[in-house]
Amino acid sequence: MSQVQYKIALCQLRVTTDKDGNIARARAAIHAAAAAGAKLVVLPEIWSCPYLMETLPSYAEDIDGGGSPSISMLSEVAASRKITIVGGSVPEKGSGSGQLFNTCCVIGPDGEIKAKHRKLHLFGIDIPGDITFRESDTLTAGQEPTVVDTDVGRIAVGICHDIRFPELAILYRSRGAHLICYPSAFNMSTGQLLWDLMQKSRAVDNQLFVATCSPARDPNSESEYMIWGHSSLIGPSLQLQDMRKQPSSVRLTYL
Repeated sequence: MSQVQYKIALCQLRVTTDKDGNIARARAAIHAAAAAGAKLVVLPEIWSCPYLMETLPSYAEDIDGGGSPSISMLSEVAASRKITIVGGSVPEKGSGSGQLFNTCCVIGPDGEIKAKHRKLHLFGIDIPGDITFRESDTLTAGQEPTVVDTDVGRIAVGICHDIRFPELAILYRSRGAHLICYPSAFNMSTGQLLWDLMQKSRAVDNQLFVATCSPARDPNSESEYMIWGHSSLIGPSLQLQDMRKQPSSVRLTYL
């Protein structure tokens, strides 16, 4: 367990179809968090565009090829503020492969990418009369777990549905992580059933901290995929910091 106390910020961001606006909101939230003393800032899953499988490819970015305005912004702000950013996730074009990944980059205080996590476990749900959603129709699963040494200690990364798999968290703990960051976008059905349970289970079973960061819920959204919200930080003794479900905001707390 890390012996260094630091401030972590969870940026629960409103997401629209305006990619430039989404990037600007994320930039402002990170600056606000850093100004308040955060050394580690976590963004949500799919924060640069709506979480819709049919439109996701049109927002995809070539991270390895340098064609990623979202990651370029994160690198710029991390370097200027001298902080570490767990960059939520953005849709990533696989260089030359035609594949699409749900990808989280960890950016260090020097502005360089320290790690890149591609979502391992793709989510699918089919509840008649409620919601049908299959990431595998559009996305390709990643292949590697992600543990990275940062200026605040050794942390691990999973994305949303990755939290459902206890073996991954056990692996991360065995590799020395004191914190697992899960950028996530649970929907209203799975959020009510599983959001708290999954976080608490991973934290208590492995005696580490679990941070989840969600986009903000937009009650006026026309999307069938309504976000649950409730970005949270949970400790090994079930200490809980929970954000409200609707407003875009920055939660800042000590870890």
